[in-house]
Amino acid sequence: MAESAAIVVRDLSRSFPGVKAVDGLSFDVKHGEIFGLVGPDGAGKTTTMRILAGILLPDSGTAEVAGFDVVHHPERVKQQISYMSQRFGLYEDLTVDENIRFCAEVFDVKRTVYKQRSEQLLQAADMQSFRQRLAGKLSGGMKQKLGLICALIHTPRVLLLDEPTNGVDPVSRRDFWKILYSLLGEGVAILASTAYLDEAERCHRVALVHEGRLLFCDQPNRLKRKLQNRVIAVTTSDPRGARAAIAETDGVRSVVLVGDGMHLLVDDAARLMPSLSGRMDAAHIPYSSVEAVTASLDDVFVNAVESDEEVAHG
Repeated sequence: MAESAAIVVRDLSRSFPGVKAVDGLSFDVKHGEIFGLVGPDGAGKTTTMRILAGILLPDSGTAEVAGFDVVHHPERVKQQISYMSQRFGLYEDLTVDENIRFCAEVFDVKRTVYKQRSEQLLQAADMQSFRQRLAGKLSGGMKQKLGLICALIHTPRVLLLDEPTNGVDPVSRRDFWKILYSLLGEGVAILASTAYLDEAERCHRVALVHEGRLLFCDQPNRLKRKLQNRVIAVTTSDPRGARAAIAETDGVRSVVLVGDGMHLLVDDAARLMPSLSGRMDAAHIPYSSVEAVTASLDDVFVNAVESDEEVAHG
């Protein structure tokens, strides 16, 4: 395993009756890096997380976490990680402080160490004033932040987060990510799965997965540059009519409705913009702008999924 890698996954596969959840997945996560495993529901993110946490065995392939093979040394892996699943797993009839203390005792954290780290994490999460509140009385976002604090109380080398901010309010999500960034100086490797492509922008690198397969793995900005001069934004009060008017244009690969218009993935933006305007004029579709724009991760993912499906179906 490379010295700088905290997680190494090679050709990982796992099937369940009727579905291949993980299909030959390979990626690395470095120390001091936030790595995003990005994809929709059913992409294989949770299965991958459970394999890396030593909870689920793969059918084939290998995975090493913090230097230990997840198949041959799962207990050694569990000593080095914290795994935070999608559902709140703490004790709702205990207070915030009591939950943190319980987790510290489970991991045999010395009292002086736990006290200092607890103060730091509660401050970072803006939860000092909630220390005596029962966990069951916290909001969804507060519960997730408490879960993260408990997952970090023993200073793990690797942090596995399975869709940690799903359904979390924007303020709590901001606090959550603030805590994650504060860990980077400690050299913690963070693998976070998410279906939110805007959230993936916060990661140092992302792996885009679809139906268990890896589509791309790179820095978000580098992924977006792959679609330079290939995305057109159309602003219109009638996006559905505009889509019908231009969807069959040669060179238009896909059309996605967004906000007050749509994004088009095309072969050549500069060449196609005049003809798109002409088609909408001919169909009497009102629009205020047709312009080439910088690709988003949504555009990258749509392009990758469509290319993957074209290959799969010949």
